[in-house]
Amino acid sequence: MTDASIPTQATAGEAGFGDYFALLKPRVMALVVFTAFAGLLAAPGSVHPLVGFCAILFIAVGGGASGALNMWWDADIDRIMRRTRNRPIPSGRVQEGEALSLGLALSGFAVVMLALATNILAGALLAFTIFFYVVVYSMWLKRSTPQNIVIGGLAGAFPPLIGWVAVTGEMAMEPWLMVALTFMWTPPHFWALALFMRSDYDDAGVPMLTVTHGRRATRVHILVYTILLALLAVGMGFTSLGGPLYLSVAVVLNALFLLGAVRIWRRDETDAEADNFATERRFFRLSLLYLFLHFGAILAEAVLRPYGLGGWA
Repeated sequence: MTDASIPTQATAGEAGFGDYFALLKPRVMALVVFTAFAGLLAAPGSVHPLVGFCAILFIAVGGGASGALNMWWDADIDRIMRRTRNRPIPSGRVQEGEALSLGLALSGFAVVMLALATNILAGALLAFTIFFYVVVYSMWLKRSTPQNIVIGGLAGAFPPLIGWVAVTGEMAMEPWLMVALTFMWTPPHFWALALFMRSDYDDAGVPMLTVTHGRRATRVHILVYTILLALLAVGMGFTSLGGPLYLSVAVVLNALFLLGAVRIWRRDETDAEADNFATERRFFRLSLLYLFLHFGAILAEAVLRPYGLGGWA
């Protein structure tokens, strides 16, 4: 997901609390918290509320640490791209070394504390997630292949699995389905953004699909991934994670998402530029709502299930 600058009164070279908080990519962190919470509640069994709170807190801190390390590494291209040039590091309010130190400290703290509060497997998964996002995606894939967001999207997909494992201490099929949902959602979400922000990636030399293969190919990829995503999302409604509520939400949302993808696929660049990529922007905004509502439905089914109101039983 995209992140937003946090308003601050600090000027260049004078970092305020909002600048350090912005390093953690709070919008991305909100998604991490929400999907991890869904995984935690959907898991069989239960944990003490304090343990559950600590698990979500440390997963959130780990997600924020990843964001800080990503901003440290990407400071050079963030200075070039219009979407990111006002972030704390390129704007000069936070030094690169400060972001690196903050990211490393929070990473170590989050991993150790999650392992102590829940179990070693949950801590190890959080450590792997941070490593994958920072090293595999940010340092390697992002600047080397147009498949950067496809493979790199796995890092953002792990929080529900970590939440599940924090409760159960073991893997299962259900959390991997939640991982797959986020993983398949990530490419069309980011490619829609890339369609109307292509000049940023051109200027920064980031090999996004729109840069290496053009917008026409990107539109085809969005449609293909959206079809696969819809099959997965609706199919999850018939698993132990789903139920009538989830299935209803999934059918409506995926019908809208497919319609949006078809509209993007049918567009040519003349039409898109004429209306400032309005269709692509609407699809991108819908993609933000899409994931939150799917995981919200999973949460609702999990909350209702103990009362005999959720699921298919």
